[in-house]
Amino acid sequence: MIYQTGKTAFYMNRPSAVSIGKFDGLHRGHQKLIGRLLEQKKNGLQAVIFTFEKNPTRILSGLSGKNILTNEERKDMLREAGIDCLLECPFVPQISHMEPEDFIKEVLVGQMKTAFMAVGPDCGFGYRRRGGSRMLLEMGEELGFQTETIPKEQSHGRDISSSYIREALYEGNIPLANELLGYPYFVSGEVLHGRQIGRTLGLPTTNLLPPPEKLLPPGGVYLTRTVLEEGEYCGITNVGYKPTVGGESRKGVETFLFDYSGDLYGRQLKVEFLEFRRPERKFDSLEALKAQILSDVHWGRSRLKHY
Repeated sequence: MIYQTGKTAFYMNRPSAVSIGKFDGLHRGHQKLIGRLLEQKKNGLQAVIFTFEKNPTRILSGLSGKNILTNEERKDMLREAGIDCLLECPFVPQISHMEPEDFIKEVLVGQMKTAFMAVGPDCGFGYRRRGGSRMLLEMGEELGFQTETIPKEQSHGRDISSSYIREALYEGNIPLANELLGYPYFVSGEVLHGRQIGRTLGLPTTNLLPPPEKLLPPGGVYLTRTVLEEGEYCGITNVGYKPTVGGESRKGVETFLFDYSGDLYGRQLKVEFLEFRRPERKFDSLEALKAQILSDVHWGRSRLKHY
């Protein structure tokens, strides 16, 4: 997959099937759009996603400031899906103040050689998002590209959206979040050295420290599935600050894997969340913490038959 970021000029070498949007979460609605692009590959078009860079230093308060997927996670998923080119455009005045008609003529047609577009009904682009699917349809007839407006996917009477998924994650409703996403919500990264308290308790764990912009569910214990190159291993994961052992300044993801005894330090892994167990809490002693972890492990094993 061709990956371009930090640029405002994009020159394709052949006609493209394009979709534009934020694509935060790559949920079931996004997957419909991507599917239509991939279908156009049989017509000789390359599948292209145009989106904007997500600035990791811009951490806003509230749910809207966190990303369901990091830039790297989004890039990896689009590559695995079969997208040919991901264009992450910086949100600079040169682009954000461009009139939508000019964006269509200069960027979509002039630079990206757009022959087909798949967009959602609430698609917006150009200065103050004045451009939409109707403009694409009308100008496409004049400029020689086809536009399809793809209806939104729905669940429980609501449109599936990144906001809906954030609400579910904020509430710890992992099954709902996973249903809306169309895949298990996950955290990925490199395994870091922790305080090795788990090893002291006879329960060695892996530690991930997600970037600050990653949206995490509420602090607590979850049933999870960790994906490694050699296979998948279920386990229990604590999301939080480890208050019993002195606390951490940043929210981390610590996992005890069932039936795995290898050394994972320095390796990349993905932790998929399946179900919420209990909130994070502080225990009076390490012995009390170990007893609770063993109880969590027993619960987690008993839930595996459902997954």
